[in-house]
Amino acid sequence: MDVRALLEGGWRPTPIRDFILKVHSRCNLACDYCYMYEMADQGWRRQPRRMSRQVIGWVAERIAEHARMNLLPEVEVVLHGGEPLLAGVEHLRYAVETIRAAGEPDVRVGFSMQTNGVLLDEMFLDLFAEHGVSVGVSVDGDEEGHDRHRRRANGRGSYQDVRAGLDRLNDPRYRHLFGGLLSTIELRNDPVATYEALLEFGPPEMDFLLPHGNWDAPPPGRAPDESTPYGDWLIAIFDRWYGGEAGEVRIRLFSEIIRLLFGRMSASEAVGLSPVAVAVVETNGEIEQVDSLKSVYEGAAGTRLHVSRDPFDTVLSLPSVAARQIGRQALSDQCLACDAHEVCGAGLYPHRYKSGTGFRNPSVYCRDLLKLITHIRDVLSRDLDGPSVRPAAAVG
Repeated sequence: MDVRALLEGGWRPTPIRDFILKVHSRCNLACDYCYMYEMADQGWRRQPRRMSRQVIGWVAERIAEHARMNLLPEVEVVLHGGEPLLAGVEHLRYAVETIRAAGEPDVRVGFSMQTNGVLLDEMFLDLFAEHGVSVGVSVDGDEEGHDRHRRRANGRGSYQDVRAGLDRLNDPRYRHLFGGLLSTIELRNDPVATYEALLEFGPPEMDFLLPHGNWDAPPPGRAPDESTPYGDWLIAIFDRWYGGEAGEVRIRLFSEIIRLLFGRMSASEAVGLSPVAVAVVETNGEIEQVDSLKSVYEGAAGTRLHVSRDPFDTVLSLPSVAARQIGRQALSDQCLACDAHEVCGAGLYPHRYKSGTGFRNPSVYCRDLLKLITHIRDVLSRDLDGPSVRPAAAVG
């Protein structure tokens, strides 16, 4: 990737608007599908447990600097981990107040958190209510489905603890903080039962995540054949949602596909060709690309940059980052030959990896995504009279 040639040709990078801070590098659960601890990159073992106040100070300065240099009136910060609640109430307070103060008065910093919900109590919720921190919780459906993977190190399931955390979040004092639910797909779980179990928590939004895998290490149940198990699983939920709660609860993947079918830009890196404008800061201050790349190989997310010395603008000059901002120019010939490529966008970047050709491949979920996109297009065409895309045969 020749970034200089791209710049000379008129391309300009999209500034970073979303900053993911690994405020704690460990977790109180031992989910067996976790990309942080169970997959290719084991760099977490070398990370300090908690992001220090010094690193938080550097992060605050760099975020404010990047926003001002690029005339961004607002940015978003995601408190992440591991499990971010392990950082403790006062440490999280320090992080939010320090970062927000660095942006004042001209840069508004919004905050959200993604947590497993086990430690979510009134002390944390009072802090989040004070500072307007949106809270997303990871839960994989009903108790049986959730506890297949989301267990403690001793093997005990976590569902009841997560449910208790969600009940607290749904208290009228805190309900406005509820950002939504994330659920990782497990083919052995009934899709409609999974959706309805999540619906019981009354989330404003939910999303279903494809398990991380690639062409070298395929995800569970994704055989090298013509089957579409993940597409079929998601279609079952789409039909149930579209015929019921579509006007009340947003399912991010479906909503983004619908936006794309109507010719709009995607706001998700899972589909579409919108520039990815995200940076991750590890607990030791190292700047990385999106953390899901840790599922691919050791060091895949690394940049060798550090918040103590490198501005975030430097990230934008990296070939690996530019590749995620140039849209169809980064797609393989196989993807470009498919009529659905502007909707699919080759799927999530880590899912494209194959030894020898790197990330210039279709998603390992190519057939599943095509099946889902085609189904959604056909349903919309039936109801709204007019297809926006004509997916061709799957490739890859």
